[in-house]
Amino acid sequence: QVQLAESGGGLKQPGESLRLSCAASRNIYTMGWYRQAPGKQRELVATITNSGRTNYVQSVKGRFTISKDYAKNTVYLQMNSLKPEDTAVYYCTAEIFGQPYWGQGTQVTVSS
Repeated sequence: QVQLAESGGGLKQPGESLRLSCAASRNIYTMGWYRQAPGKQRELVATITNSGRTNYVQSVKGRFTISKDYAKNTVYLQMNSLKPEDTAVYYCTAEIFGQPYWGQGTQVTVSS
């Protein structure tokens, strides 16, 4: 198992930036971020592996960057040029032998 501790959510205006952090209790090969907006299904935002391979949903490509501090077992999601449609609860996720583990979620609200 793994424990995931997220931080960094908040209220931002369109065009601003925000960085989310997720500290894992141990090293995990694949980690990432999902988000769920009100009334919508949870969707993948970005993932990163220990080999550095990243994957993004099309809607955030060029605006969001996922990275990992391997010494701290911490994954970051740098979100730039935020849009109102980025408003959602963001969940950190870690995959162990195909089993997903989730953080508690952190709210990101983008509004003028």
